[in-house]
Amino acid sequence: MDEKTAELRDIFVETTGSDTVTERQAESPGTLTDRDEAAVAERVRELVAAMRERYDFSTDLDDATYARIARGHFELDDDAAIAAALAEGDAAESDAVDASEPVDVDPETVRDARFDLHLVRDADREVDDASFDYADLKSLTAEGRSIVDCAAALGADPDHVAKYARVARVDLTSTRANDRFRDELRDLLTDAEIEGNHAETAREDGLKEATEDIETDVSL
Repeated sequence: MDEKTAELRDIFVETTGSDTVTERQAESPGTLTDRDEAAVAERVRELVAAMRERYDFSTDLDDATYARIARGHFELDDDAAIAAALAEGDAAESDAVDASEPVDVDPETVRDARFDLHLVRDADREVDDASFDYADLKSLTAEGRSIVDCAAALGADPDHVAKYARVARVDLTSTRANDRFRDELRDLLTDAEIEGNHAETAREDGLKEATEDIETDVSL
């Protein structure tokens, strides 16, 4: 590369912390969307199996159904929608959940399976009557406090606390695993193109600003 190109590349590396500009430029625009869905599905099933071996799953659903629930978590609005899609099976009009045999499951069981997979929605953490702060409950749960102790500390009803203490335990379990299961499922089952575009925009903005500084220096 010539001196100017080398200088721009050095600025790019310094600005973005990445030295893969050439490789990124060579990637096809379709890299993020033209995924091998069969490979994705296989990897999801592998993750489910690994989690089943490591943790005690709370339902008797098979791995294939857990995989479909994982996909539904990212592509459908709520547990009722996931349960409905599972019940439709191959007859489902939507392809949001992998087509397979119909499975008769209620939304509560779907929720249990989601939690087994460390897949917690923001809505799960929202205390419906705002009688206490979820973050406080999570901290108490991390200390190993019982439901009764947590309820006393929060001045809340133990039955109400128990509902959210379970969510806190899932979050804590996921954190202890460095969120690796949750994050890999998310990466596999969501379209990373938007995130990639945001990252690319940030890099381009940094490079543009850096090159403008060079032009200013040159003009002086």
